[in-house]
Amino acid sequence: MHYLTVSLSHKNSDITIREKFTYTDEEKEACLQRLLRSPNVSEAMMLATCNRMELYVCCSDIEEATKHIIKLLTFKAGLSEEFLYETAEIVDDSSAIHHLFAVASSIDSMVVGETQIAGQLKDAFKFSYDRGYSAKKMSRALSHAFKCAAKVRNLTDISSKPVSVASVAIKQIKEKIQNLEEKKALVIGVGEMSEICAKHLISDGVKTYITNRTKQKAETLAKECRAEVYEFGNLDQAVNEFDIIFTATSAAYPIITNDLIEDVEFERFWFDLAIPRDIDLDGREDIYLFVVDDIKTIVDANKSEREQYVRQAHGIVGRGVVEFFEWLDALNVEPIIKEIYKKADISVKEETQRAIKKGFIPKEYEQEAQKMAHQAIKRFLHDMTKKMRKASHEAKSDTVTGAMQYILNDEHDNIPDQYKHHLKKD
Repeated sequence: MHYLTVSLSHKNSDITIREKFTYTDEEKEACLQRLLRSPNVSEAMMLATCNRMELYVCCSDIEEATKHIIKLLTFKAGLSEEFLYETAEIVDDSSAIHHLFAVASSIDSMVVGETQIAGQLKDAFKFSYDRGYSAKKMSRALSHAFKCAAKVRNLTDISSKPVSVASVAIKQIKEKIQNLEEKKALVIGVGEMSEICAKHLISDGVKTYITNRTKQKAETLAKECRAEVYEFGNLDQAVNEFDIIFTATSAAYPIITNDLIEDVEFERFWFDLAIPRDIDLDGREDIYLFVVDDIKTIVDANKSEREQYVRQAHGIVGRGVVEFFEWLDALNVEPIIKEIYKKADISVKEETQRAIKKGFIPKEYEQEAQKMAHQAIKRFLHDMTKKMRKASHEAKSDTVTGAMQYILNDEHDNIPDQYKHHLKKD
């Protein structure tokens, strides 16, 4: 079994490419279904954010699984297979796990140390797991990825000043506008990005309104943030009324276009944080438009501030990858079965010697007694070991393996202690 990742992110694709790979929940499920139709793919998960679209799969044949994924992506985006092979980051096994751990730890993010990616990764796994597209192999990888991310947060200062795409956007607006509290802002959408924007604006004294296609959701977020609600149907008026507009919806097409815009006497600052983009402007130099990829320039300019933490984080991630594969090796049920028979063999010899010493059997019957004992043990253990091998291919394998490791745990076993399943003691 192999881990394989195909990634299109801010590192290798601009916004015009990434917005070709946006999916509704129905489209995500259809993609995961098609992935698992390949006989080489056993589990799959999709991570789709404003900065990346990545497919994580467990497969038996890396080359064939990669071909299958690339073909699906060509149908989705209308791009050639050659382009996708050249553009996408395609990594397998230890490199795929390293990539996953780096993503979870936010050191692969456009905004290093950002706080949203862990939640997005958990949501992506839950979506796949709940629908049966991911199981124990992906679960193991994700579990260790989150443990690694926790170590990065606890052992470095990479997240000492929580940041996100939205907070960087807010920082930009503060640099562009004086007397921010005199301005009026509209936040379009009710997702996590919108919530962060609204809370930042309100804390800076900006009169903030929230609008959404579903008014009830807008009212809920507005109440939580102490903002006002704006009617979504009046969006054509809003574009000519508000100084500041933040938009981060899941709309498939732009919701603000040139035909809605009129000339006004004040400056307008618009921030489009959606993928695909919510705002489609052409030839409007009087409006300052900020999109997701504009953040990269800002972040690169301030990269030196976090380089030390990133180096530390990469060290933690590297060690985490090694530990994960050592842990996987320790899950192999065959060494445990071998250890069971080894312990049984030791017991047979000890008991035979004790029986001879006590006079229960004569010395010349030692070999026959041991043969009989070995046969009895083999017969006794046959069904047990057969079930262990069967369970190793099921979701409960970690529990079974952990229990057997606990039972066998003594000075004779050869499993490194840090990679064992420790059962809670009373």
